[in-house]
Amino acid sequence: MLGSALAGIDATVVNVALPALGESLDAGFSSLQWTVSAYALTLASFILLGGTLGDRFGRRRVFVVGVVWFAVASLACGLAQDVVVLVVARAVQGVGAALLTPASLALLQVTFRAEDRARAIGAWSGLGGVATAIGPLLGGWLVDVASWRWVFLINLPLAAVVVVLALRHVPDSHDEAAEDTPVDWTGGLLGAVALGGVTLALIEAARGPAVVVPGVVVGLLGAVAFVVRERRARYPVLPLEAFRTAQFSAVNGVTFLVYGGVGVVFFLLVLQLQDAAGFGPVAAGSSLLPVTGLMLLLSARSGAVAARIGPRLQMTLGPLVCAGALLLLSGVGDGASYVPDVLPGVVLLGLGLATLVAPLTAAALGAAPDEHAGMASGVNNAVARTGGLVAVAAIPVLAGVADGAPDGFRHACWIAAGLLVLGGVVAALTVRSDVLDPDEPGTTPDRGAAPAEPPHRDCSVGAPPLRPGTRRSAGPTPPR
Repeated sequence: MLGSALAGIDATVVNVALPALGESLDAGFSSLQWTVSAYALTLASFILLGGTLGDRFGRRRVFVVGVVWFAVASLACGLAQDVVVLVVARAVQGVGAALLTPASLALLQVTFRAEDRARAIGAWSGLGGVATAIGPLLGGWLVDVASWRWVFLINLPLAAVVVVLALRHVPDSHDEAAEDTPVDWTGGLLGAVALGGVTLALIEAARGPAVVVPGVVVGLLGAVAFVVRERRARYPVLPLEAFRTAQFSAVNGVTFLVYGGVGVVFFLLVLQLQDAAGFGPVAAGSSLLPVTGLMLLLSARSGAVAARIGPRLQMTLGPLVCAGALLLLSGVGDGASYVPDVLPGVVLLGLGLATLVAPLTAAALGAAPDEHAGMASGVNNAVARTGGLVAVAAIPVLAGVADGAPDGFRHACWIAAGLLVLGGVVAALTVRSDVLDPDEPGTTPDRGAAPAEPPHRDCSVGAPPLRPGTRRSAGPTPPR
């Protein structure tokens, strides 16, 4: 949880620091967009490879490598002297996040028993959401008392703690069937080219056809080449046949829409609070604390409810609640006060995310076999990051925020709310209501499933049982 929180925090903590960062490095709005999007671009592009590498070489091993990589890139971000260096370092940082994020969730998926898994994922989602929401508060405080550079440098001691805990206490696991399979590096690079071209065209749209047309062409050609490669590759980074499963496709479609709508608001709200409403960095960051508290209190319970009734109801209601929150927040502007203008929307947003995130995550993982947990986690994370990346690049342009339009923030909130409503409708029409826990009393098991084997208890600490067939950690088993 702490390792994946590093990636989650950096997805939001930078937003509060953007005004100070822009002033320090003399960066315009498009440069600020690239500071956010470069990280999201490489994270979305390579998270599929991250999941595959974890399945093949060991999820804990890849997780630790990702954390160290992330820490080194964070140091480069903190020491950057111009915006170009910062953007490049952010792109490198995203690669580290792409390694650690799917591995962290896949470790939970293969380590916990089926009857405990939904609650474990709920706790992971809740604390991950807490980290994402608390990021702006932490960033505001660091900017206020020190410098925007400490937004990145704070990652170094946290990463050291994660590495020590992982090596001492986390059991390793891998997919034995993938030991001798080649890694689809070409597919991963083509995916990055496709997303990079589209992102360039969207963010730099103001520069006209000279930039937009080449970006669109590169993006489309990259996308076509990626699909062709994945169809022909013996061991593709993205097995396209996975999307033949209606549940897997439906859940990831909802993920794209929901995370696009929410991601752009997390990007724009803290800017709006500072630039238009006159909030300081700490006040703007702390405005999202209700989201933190609500996700901490409710996400694990939401996962447990989804384990009993299935994910469809919560995946339908959650986006609709979030859409209502964005409509409330769309009124934030000049002279806005926190309690009457910001707090109601933030509370509603926290309720919607707490309702939605854990069932969505568990449904995405549950739609794939356990041996492909890394792939399923990587795909769902890639879809989520891609949704946020495209929304952050496109919606400010469509709403006029990039051009300084007075109603740009309001229009951006309306567009984002439309994405969330569409996500809720798609969930209602396409996501099955199957329960997430086949061992829960009163549910109907898969008729073709093999009888459950007794769990193996062989961990380096008194951790939950490892599933049969996973690689066990080195060292003697402690007395029980």
